[in-house]
Amino acid sequence: MTTTDTTAPRRYPLLIGGEHVHAPGGRLFTRTSPAHGHVVGEYVEASAEEVDLAVETARKAFDDGRWRDLPGMERARVLRRVAALVEEHAEELARVEALESGKPLGQARGEVTTTAELWYYAATLAQHAYGDSHNALGGDYLGLALREPVGVVGIITPWNFPLLIVSQKLPFALAVGCTAVVKPSQLTPGTTLVLGDLLTEAGVPAGVVNVVTGKGGVGARLSEHPLVDMVSFTGSTEVGKKVMTAAARTLKRVELELGGKNPQVVFPDADLDAAVDAVVFGVLFNQGECCNSGSRLLVHRDIADEFVRRVVEHARRVVVGDPLDETTKVGAIASDEQLRVIERLVGEGTEAGAELLLGGHRLDTPAGRFYAPTVFDHVTADMSIATTEIFGPVLSVLRFGSLDEAVAITNSTPYGLSSAVWTRDVDTALAYARRSRAGTVWVNCFMDGFPEISFGGYGESGIGRELGRHAIDAFTELKSVVVHTGPRRRPWVPLEGTDRP
Repeated sequence: MTTTDTTAPRRYPLLIGGEHVHAPGGRLFTRTSPAHGHVVGEYVEASAEEVDLAVETARKAFDDGRWRDLPGMERARVLRRVAALVEEHAEELARVEALESGKPLGQARGEVTTTAELWYYAATLAQHAYGDSHNALGGDYLGLALREPVGVVGIITPWNFPLLIVSQKLPFALAVGCTAVVKPSQLTPGTTLVLGDLLTEAGVPAGVVNVVTGKGGVGARLSEHPLVDMVSFTGSTEVGKKVMTAAARTLKRVELELGGKNPQVVFPDADLDAAVDAVVFGVLFNQGECCNSGSRLLVHRDIADEFVRRVVEHARRVVVGDPLDETTKVGAIASDEQLRVIERLVGEGTEAGAELLLGGHRLDTPAGRFYAPTVFDHVTADMSIATTEIFGPVLSVLRFGSLDEAVAITNSTPYGLSSAVWTRDVDTALAYARRSRAGTVWVNCFMDGFPEISFGGYGESGIGRELGRHAIDAFTELKSVVVHTGPRRRPWVPLEGTDRP
């Protein structure tokens, strides 16, 4: 395992009104590479006044209509230029994300490709006519249902997929004419700030998109700001509840994509080779720091011993190491705080009586923080490792004997983001899919995503849906217009000076 990198730290300003705003008085914070142990970025700690300025700038840009009132085709052209620029700067974006987050460089490249696809897809939605006429009102009436942009959107994104997640929100808000203030995580703001410059280069008018960086207070200010019409947040359930509480003060709209404790359910008739590979990928992808990580394996008792043995052997061969090494599949844990959470929950699993089959410890490396792929067997549904989102490379194995039992275990947590079922039986697959309380159910696959398919969860996994053709709905208001088209009606009260009864 190598943990060396000589990249000099990069300095990033805020983006407000199309202008770079540097740190007055040296108000900077830094990011240390979780894999290499040295500073890779320096960023501005935005003040409350700068957050207010960004919001006011976005409000002015919305109200003056320079973006809102563009024809959908014109907005689409700009969004397609953004997508092309993302592709052009793919290697830069991937390297920044790998250094800041600790994820493998090859994975980061894949996420940049998906990011461009999201911007292209949002461009197609921008061209949809958003309005319907209703001729069924009868008589001399015509009804119109119009969708209009909601206004200024505050977008708050997490550290695990900074470029991808901002691109699950921002292009769809822009597609319908909204303006935005974006606040990325203080751990991984670099790619969002680079994206902000690409938006300017693509022709997004100054002030339509503003980027402010800093710690939790910046996001809190956005959530409660009276000039922000909507908040779209992705992150932990705990913080999502705080965002919702702050937004309630002005009854602004909220869209929340939160945590998950996602199961993969394996029946005896499944393609077991494919299922083994998907289970290991599902829990180790992005170091397990993923809201839809497959952190629970529900395996039928008839095949459990052999299947779990194969999962352990497969996970043992996965390369953990330097994100910049092309052979690495699992990179570094993002922060000391997250590492402590993983260590605490692994300890709780051991104390509760789960059987530790693999890992369960931090790796000894010259620099950075790396955690060994970890597998617990004989977990019960009441253990914390079965109910709590760990956000690390930790798999909890639970056993079941029937479809009913699998469904009961699946639905035994407060989350409902995603689940997967592995079986060749169509009836079993569809029955599980219907009964699983999850926003996404994969059948004989896992974590496959497409811009055209919606994503979001039940329960404490969030509110609303991103992606798909309904993604733009969240960023619009629905207005009804009733038009009287016939002769003038007799007034309810006669007008003064008339002799009409």
